[in-house]
Formats: sequence, structure tokens, C-alpha cells
Amino acid sequence: MNTTSTSTAKMTNKKDVCPICHGTRFLRRDVPIDHPDFGRAFPCECKLRETQQAALDDLKQGSGLTHLTQMTFATFRAEGVGLNPDKRKNLHDAFERAEQFARAPQGWLLLKGGYGCGKTHLAAAIANDRLARGESAMFVVVPDLLDHLRATFAPTSRVSYDERFETVRDAPFLILDDFGAQSATAWAQEKMFQLLNHRYNAQLPTVITTNRDLEEIEPRLRSRFGDATLCSIVTILAPDFRQGGTDSARSSSSNLGLYADMSFENFDLRGDELKGEERSNLRRVVHIAQDYAARPTGFVVFTGDYGAGKTHLAAAIANAITQQGHTVQFVVVPDLLDHLRATFAPGSVVSLDQRFEETRAAPYLVLDDLGTENATSWAREKLFQIIDYRYIARLPTILTMHREAQIDPRIQARIFDLARSSVNEILAPSFRMTHRRAEAKASAPTRRTRNYRERD
Repeated sequence: MNTTSTSTAKMTNKKDVCPICHGTRFLRRDVPIDHPDFGRAFPCECKLRETQQAALDDLKQGSGLTHLTQMTFATFRAEGVGLNPDKRKNLHDAFERAEQFARAPQGWLLLKGGYGCGKTHLAAAIANDRLARGESAMFVVVPDLLDHLRATFAPTSRVSYDERFETVRDAPFLILDDFGAQSATAWAQEKMFQLLNHRYNAQLPTVITTNRDLEEIEPRLRSRFGDATLCSIVTILAPDFRQGGTDSARSSSSNLGLYADMSFENFDLRGDELKGEERSNLRRVVHIAQDYAARPTGFVVFTGDYGAGKTHLAAAIANAITQQGHTVQFVVVPDLLDHLRATFAPGSVVSLDQRFEETRAAPYLVLDDLGTENATSWAREKLFQIIDYRYIARLPTILTMHREAQIDPRIQARIFDLARSSVNEILAPSFRMTHRRAEAKASAPTRRTRNYRERD
């Protein structure tokens, strides 16, 4: 197609003049007089670029991403910082899933994880990626959205409630950041249900980020998030990158370092001391522990007397898994409950949610000295929530307990479910008590019968 400019631009700066239209921004086609396009003006390439850029600017202006333009897939560290192999792979998988959703959004994507794990960055990267391709995306922080909706009731508001609500509700592509951080008033819950229920029924592409568990979410919304045909849930296990991104930030309550010297190699089988069934039982339990360390899955429980070797075996498993490059959270149950209570102190730098989540979602967890007979109802409930979550998710968990420990019936139902748990009782008596008896016997004076005979 041959083109000629409709007029000659009169511009002083020739660098700004388009070489095609010479600054007029429009062209006409060189066609016969009877052609339908004869005499019509068509936008030049430069005009089309300006129009596209203006449309993109409008999209960005209405997207809510003004201060998040730097959060892109290119700036996201998909390998994390100082993560172990499990968490590094988990974060990389979440990154790839977000990229896929940005290219082909279908249904909902729920990004779930702790504070600072990268949820908001990935959500913003999805939006920025779409905007860069000229596609719409609206990014709203849920508590801010509810504040904006409340503000429409003010007499001076230039936007009605219906206009503001419908703009978000009907957005072709919506991102709701920090869901669950809003105030849990009846009004707020109802507005969020109306918004998400509409998008659920219309199957509009939606990205949601939250640090809440499904169990903590209002039941009507939880049922929609749990619909696997529409909603894809991605749980990010990475720690808070603001604290350096290392696993140490997530395992501050772990005591594994205190048991670093406990291994399978130095576990005493007490061959000279134990006899019969006690000896064979201890060897069998040690083999079970070694097998579990090589292929940790589900629950493994060790019961027995105090000092029978339960904690040593649990620590040996944890140390073996650590040597494979994984992170293991080792907590003594009474200490864990104390740590959870301490988060309520005014000077605590760790929230209850953070402390609770780092234990509950740990890739590998040791709960040493389990027993709830002296725990409050609050402590028993928290302990049940941890064990129930790991039971459902089939996360590797090692538990030790005295054979006569009184356990909450709900916890018993989880840890003694032989379909998901290996329960092993150590029949041997306390190692410490038998050694004390042996030492006492060795140090006791022997009868000097010879002296008596000499007296005779």
C-alpha cells in the first residue's frame, strides 16, 4: 500500500518528526477515487503507539499498582535466599505457577504463606505482566478496599457505593491482596462474600493472597476456595525475606542444636544389659527409626519409659534428615507451649501467628515429650491444630511420649491411626536407672569370707 501524508508538519525539532507521516499523525491511502478508503484518514504507526501507550497508562492508573511497578517476574528471586532444597523448590514452583496464570488465567489462584514469603510480589508480578501486554488487571489490598467502600457513605464522596463496589466486583481480572487482614465485622464479611460469590459464579479470573489457613476463613468463602475445579491453592513455605530469608528466621524455637551429638552411630543398644524380648524390641525400633530417617513420611511415634532412648532416636532421625540438606524443627512440647504463650507479651517481636505457623507448617517436625495432662484447654487446642494440620497434609512428624502419658482423645485419634502412623513402644527400662543399679552393684563392698575363715 502506497501512502502520502495529508500535509507537511512544521516542526522545529526534526528528531521528533515521524519519518512516515512527517508529524501529522495521520495518513491517507493512495487508492482510486471509487475505492471505499479514498479520502479517509488513517492513524499513522506513531499515533497508534501513542494510543496504545495512553491506554496502558490508563490501565496502570486504575490498576492500583502505582507503587508496585518494580514487582515483576524479572525482579523476583525464584531461588530464594539461603533456603534448603525443599523450600527452594517450593518457591520456584510457586513462581512458575504464577507465570502460567499470568499467561493463561483460568479460575482463581490462591497464594498462601507466612509474612514476607513473596505472595504480594508474585501477585503484583502477575498484574504487571498483564499490563505490559496491554491487558487489564486491578490490584486492591482488601483492608484498603473496605475502607474505600465505607468512605463512599460520606456526604462529600464523589463516588457512590454502588459504583465503587461494582468496579471491583466486575473487574475482568482482579487481585485481592492480604485477604484475611481485614476487620472481621459482619459488614466486612458480607461485602467480601458478595464480591467473591459474584466472581465465583461468573468464574472471573481472580488472584488472592493470604496468610490465613482455610480453617480460619468464613465457611461460605472457605467452600469456594476449596473448590478444586475453580481454585488452585499454592502454599509458599519460604520464610520472611525481610529477616534475611534464611531458615534460621523460621526455626528460632527449634532445639535441635542441643541434640547435635545424638546419632544412630552412638545409640547404645545395651547388648550386655538387655535380654530376650527387650533386646530384640530395641533393635527393631532402631531399625524402624533408621528406615524413617531415610524415607520420612507420615507420623512415627516412640513411646516408653523416661530415659529409654525415645528422644535420642528422635534426634538421630532429625540429625540424619538435616545432613540430607533439609531443615528440621525440633521442639519439646512444654517449651513450645511456653513459646506460644510468650507471643502475647507486650515486648514480643514475634506474633502468635508467626510462631504457630513456623511449627505447624515445618517440612519436618519433632514433637518431643508429648503429653497434655497439665495443659490448659487453650494449649490443648493449639497442639491439636498443629497435629491435625500435619495429619491431613501428611507432613513428616516424629513424636515421643511416655507410655502412660494422658493425651487429648482427638490427638490420640490422629497419632495412633495406623494407616498414617507408625507407633513403636520401647520395652526396655530407663537407661539411667539400670546404669545406676549397675554402678551401685559395682561399688558395693564384697563379703570377705576369707577373713572370717582366717579367724576360725
